[in-house]
Amino acid sequence: MYKSELFENTEVAFELKTDSEIERACFLFKLIANEPLVKIGTAVTNFAIKSHLPVEGLIRSTVFDHFCGGTSEQDCLPIVEKMYDKGVYSVLDFSVEGKETEAQFDAAFQRTISIIEFANTHASLPFAVFKPTGFARFDLLEKVSANTPLSDVEKVEWEKVVARFDQIAACAAKRHIGLLVDAEESWIQQAVDDLVLDLMRKYNKTQVVIFNTIQCYRHDRLDYVRNLLEIADHEGFRVGFKIVRGAYMEKENKRAAQLGIPSPICPNKNSTDDNFDTIMGFILKRLDHHALFVGTHNEESTLKGIQLMQKYNIDKKSGKVWFGQLFGMSDHISFNIAKEGFLVLKYVPFGPVRDVMPYLIRRAEENTSVAGQTSRELSLLLTERKRRKI
Repeated sequence: MYKSELFENTEVAFELKTDSEIERACFLFKLIANEPLVKIGTAVTNFAIKSHLPVEGLIRSTVFDHFCGGTSEQDCLPIVEKMYDKGVYSVLDFSVEGKETEAQFDAAFQRTISIIEFANTHASLPFAVFKPTGFARFDLLEKVSANTPLSDVEKVEWEKVVARFDQIAACAAKRHIGLLVDAEESWIQQAVDDLVLDLMRKYNKTQVVIFNTIQCYRHDRLDYVRNLLEIADHEGFRVGFKIVRGAYMEKENKRAAQLGIPSPICPNKNSTDDNFDTIMGFILKRLDHHALFVGTHNEESTLKGIQLMQKYNIDKKSGKVWFGQLFGMSDHISFNIAKEGFLVLKYVPFGPVRDVMPYLIRRAEENTSVAGQTSRELSLLLTERKRRKI
């Protein structure tokens, strides 16, 4: 039976990092651990970007190169292949956010198609990913989620959104590439869930291509998972689940308070952790023809997932269970469990430096707000630095 010591081997965790990269990572996580510095740094960076100051070089050599694979697919390939040599797969995530026009949505669609085609030529890239708000206006998704009648213009717009989703799924299915659909805010998620359900019905008949993301900080998600499995078993298609804790907690709670409605979010971190582990266990016990992607930086949840796989005799290499972490984070989880033969995937963000900055700022803010995450990363890096006698 695997135990928590599994995550302690820093030599395995940081084998791909040079001494200078270890030093840079120590510097970054010390910085991120200081919340006032993160706020000041975020404000200064935003000002520099908006003022078109020449800061790309500095950003590229520090935070960008630690958390991103590069500026293009080809740029990411060297690190992707190095990780693959150690048993860690990748998914390329074009992390450009905040688009609102049809031209921008069409461009994001074409880029996602090109990423799938690129992944098809590399064994190290078994998945592709997209964010629904990269293909559709937020306000449109909100109206559809609320069953608000659409205008004639909006109906045409929605048809384009449905077509983008379908064509991306068809491309992924044809190339046998898994497709991870990111989650959104609760008040636009229903439209996404309905679209993804239709895609699963169509493309998950004989293999799991489409994965929907379940944000486990929502207390209604176990019911959603249970209902989706019942539909799938009744209609004869397969479900791909990607479970994460969640990304919009402050925004969700603030909106609920403003509207005077109950928050959809679990009341605290412990209840979120319990919900995540419960949902993970529920799915693992009922995998059958389905598949699960466990997206977490939490050692306890990872260990529970591994132990449940052993309990239910789920083959490590069956493709039914994947574990995933973000590039630049939790290497002690990714590389140590990969060495044990589990299927592991790194999310590798990429894109132009200026365009990826909102993603990088969010990463810094999330690391600052998650108790223990940054200190754990830093502690392991310092252990490795001491082992190497840097």
